[in-house]
Amino acid sequence: MSRSRSGSSAAAGPAGTRTRRSRRADRRARADYTGGVYGSMLAASVVIGAGSLGQFPRTELVLLLLLTGVVFWVAHVHAQLFGARLAQQALDGRVMLQVCRDEWPIVKAAVPPAVAVAVSPLLGLDVRGALWLALCVAVAGQVGWSVAAARRAGASPRLMAATASVNLLLGLLIITFKIVLKH
Repeated sequence: MSRSRSGSSAAAGPAGTRTRRSRRADRRARADYTGGVYGSMLAASVVIGAGSLGQFPRTELVLLLLLTGVVFWVAHVHAQLFGARLAQQALDGRVMLQVCRDEWPIVKAAVPPAVAVAVSPLLGLDVRGALWLALCVAVAGQVGWSVAAARRAGASPRLMAATASVNLLLGLLIITFKIVLKH
């Protein structure tokens, strides 16, 4: 199997069909990190809004983070399929699956803050500490997704630093809202 400069596999199977590995490499090469940045901001916003949780606050926050990610993923898939895509091409299973994959980073971005909340008792954190940990993890994810996107796009180190800075400032703005709202 030969590799091109972009690292994607150029292998073909019987009758010219592409291998699963080459399709995965192509998807990675076209990856759009917008959903990851957006999902991380969404997760941070969920943490801010989670001021009054019930009897099982950690469990409720984990579920709130994950379920909000899934709901927004479904909303984005729906918008892509029936908004932009429907006008441009006929819908089939392949297109629907591709849109679901493209929007999946929204859900993936909710997982690290949810895991942070879930493991917070092991770190000796109370619920308030768990909220702050989840918020910091979400902001770090937001910065990380944006830098990954810039790097994948071939951005210069200066541009990667700029996108990291902008996303960190947006994250700090979200943290400021948390402080002002005093949850």
